[in-house]
Amino acid sequence: MDSDEHKRVLDPERDTAALKALTHPLRIQLLGLLRQDGPATASELAARTGESSASTSYHLRVLAKYAFIAEAEHRDGRERRWRALHTVTSWSNESMESSEAGRAFVGLARRRQIEHLERSLARYEADLAAGRLGQEWVEASGITDLIPRLTAESLTELLDTVAGKLEELTARDADDPRAEHVVFLAAGLPFVATGDRKAEDRETKALDAEDLNP
Repeated sequence: MDSDEHKRVLDPERDTAALKALTHPLRIQLLGLLRQDGPATASELAARTGESSASTSYHLRVLAKYAFIAEAEHRDGRERRWRALHTVTSWSNESMESSEAGRAFVGLARRRQIEHLERSLARYEADLAAGRLGQEWVEASGITDLIPRLTAESLTELLDTVAGKLEELTARDADDPRAEHVVFLAAGLPFVATGDRKAEDRETKALDAEDLNP
C-alpha cells in the first residue's frame, strides 16, 4: 500500500483483504460520509444511512482494521468517533484488471460513484430550494454530458489535466469563506460505435457458422 496524507493507493496483490473489505456497499457509503461530512459516531452514521448502530459500528471496525479510518477526538467518553484517514482511494485500472477481485472491486466502486452522484443531485436541489445555497451557485453548477472522439493517450491527458487543475483550485480556495464542498465526478468510458459493433457481430456469426460446418 502506498499512501500519503490525502490518498490511499490500493494494490490488488498486496491489498487483497482490504479490497474485499471495501466491496461491501455499506462500508463504501460509510467511508464516503466520513470523507464528505467529517468525523462521526456509529449512531450518527446509522441515522444517516437508515442502518442500525450495531451494523454501522461493526462495519466501521472493519474499515479501521484495514486502515481506511481511525478513531477521532472524542467529544465525551461515551461513544467512539471515527474519521477518514484519506480523502481519496485510488488504484491502477490496469493492475486491477489483472485479477477477478480487482475487476469486481472497480465495477462496484464505479456503480457506487453513480449512486453518489444521484444522492448529491437530490441534496443539491434540496439545499438550493431551501436557500442554504446562494444564487451564485446556480450558474456554476451542472452536469456535462459530452461524447468526444479521443485516443487513449488523449483521454489520459484530459483526466490528468482535470486532476491537476482541481488540485490547484482546491489549494487556492482552501481558506476562502465562500467555498463549499463540491461533488465532482469525471468519467471517461470509451465504447465501440454501433456500425463497428454490427460488423463485429457479423464476423462472429460467420466464424460460428464455419465451426458448425467444417
